Amino acid sequence: MSVMPQDPNARTVVRLLGVVFTMGALAWASVPLYDLFCRVTGFGGTPLVAETGSDEILDQTITVKFDASLDRDMPWEFYPVAREMEIRIGETGLAFYEAHNPTDKPIAGTSTFNVAPYAVGGYFVKIDCFCFEMQVLQPGETVSMPVSFYVDPDILDSPDASGASHITLSYTFYETELPEDYASLSLE
Repeated sequence: MSVMPQDPNARTVVRLLGVVFTMGALAWASVPLYDLFCRVTGFGGTPLVAETGSDEILDQTITVKFDASLDRDMPWEFYPVAREMEIRIGETGLAFYEAHNPTDKPIAGTSTFNVAPYAVGGYFVKIDCFCFEMQVLQPGETVSMPVSFYVDPDILDSPDASGASHITLSYTFYETELPEDYASLSLE
């Protein structure tokens, strides 16, 4: 028993609808699938995430530089405490960024991040980061936000990444809407 209509015009319409449906489903799924792909592979400078530090620490060092920026509409002040650090490959590093809310109202922010050069993204591994969660700063509040990380020793086996003398970790903060439960608490 055939599910396809016998009329050639009807078959064409069914096939076209199938193509449109398939393309729509792929377009809908492309953003989450691309995000997953970048997080798994480190593609496009997306750092990897791990529960613990590296089991292997090498004598070779690499310089990690820290960069901070704000979206045009974000009223915070945001900067790295130290502009760079030299660490041994495989060693767990701990860096701090500071954010200050100079306004008279609570503001929520979410950060995006990347690593440059892009080829090292798959070897820069975050253990814990302020960027994993939304941050809410009260009026006039300044906070110190840590990020712990390491550079995977496998970087030395990569033909594309092994020559990197430094890695730049960049964050950009964007203002986000305060959660409803938080907004109602701040009005009391």
